[in-house]
Amino acid sequence: MLGAALALLSAVTFGMNNAAARRGVITGSVLQGLAITVPIGVPLFALLCLFTGGFAALAGFSGDSWLWFSAAGIVHFIVGRYGNYRANKCMGAALSSPFQQMSLLVALMLALVFLDDFVTPLKLFGIVLVFLGPAVMLRGMRKGKKKKSGSDFTPKYAEGILWGLVCAFGYGVSPLLVQIGLAGGGMVDGIAGGLISYGAASVIVLALLMLPGNIAHMKGLDRTNAKWFTASGVFVFLAQVFRYMALAIAPVSVVVPVQRLSVVFRVIFSWMLNREHEVITFWVIAGIGLSFLGAMALTISTEFILELVPLPEALTEIARWRWP
Repeated sequence: MLGAALALLSAVTFGMNNAAARRGVITGSVLQGLAITVPIGVPLFALLCLFTGGFAALAGFSGDSWLWFSAAGIVHFIVGRYGNYRANKCMGAALSSPFQQMSLLVALMLALVFLDDFVTPLKLFGIVLVFLGPAVMLRGMRKGKKKKSGSDFTPKYAEGILWGLVCAFGYGVSPLLVQIGLAGGGMVDGIAGGLISYGAASVIVLALLMLPGNIAHMKGLDRTNAKWFTASGVFVFLAQVFRYMALAIAPVSVVVPVQRLSVVFRVIFSWMLNREHEVITFWVIAGIGLSFLGAMALTISTEFILELVPLPEALTEIARWRWP
């Protein structure tokens, strides 16, 4: 019960993170968002390491683990988060959600190649739904691309979809890199790895800020946007902490599906905070719903479903089919 509650808290704070980031990029830039939300993770994770023994874990990591965690941080917090912010800026948090859910497909494909994972009928069903979600939204887009009523917000669909897929790539690749870096380690190792990942990503952000004109660009950051980006950075840190805690005391089959609710909270908080800067229609809700169901199908084990819903022997055999 506690594990499910922590997973739910993770989903809630992930949703709040996206809504806060969306509020910041409405008038702020993606670079400004990265410059605040990435470095803020370093002191927060360092503080967490201080209380959990993470620094001792750091000393025990091999050089390869440091490299894998660093690569994960750059791919997730630079490539993935940049794509996330650009997609949010172009289309809003709600419209971009189903495209970013495709990160699960990227993670699945990599797991098949590198982690000896397998495909089941349930996962195939999930793949179809994850692809169907954006398709349903695209149908809604074709029905009309008018500016949102009562707002200056006009979605940039093509650009938003492109960056949503970039986000999916970054968020889909990073879990594999983290798993390789952990090499079977536990929660404390994961927290220590998070510090390395944030540190490596912060170095890249610092290098970007050193490029001509970027320091002046940061000086133009609006105080209100700075507050929203700071809130986003804190929320995503809390979301990761709740996630690690949940995984430490509850099965993955419980934690991951509950955490998938983040897409629902993303829409709820986007409507609450940014309703004038979001497009939330029937087609958007339908697309998000389908991609959410697809994500659930990709993350829930077949055996878990069979325990809940007993099937005839013939159907059970089909459900347990796997490839390769």
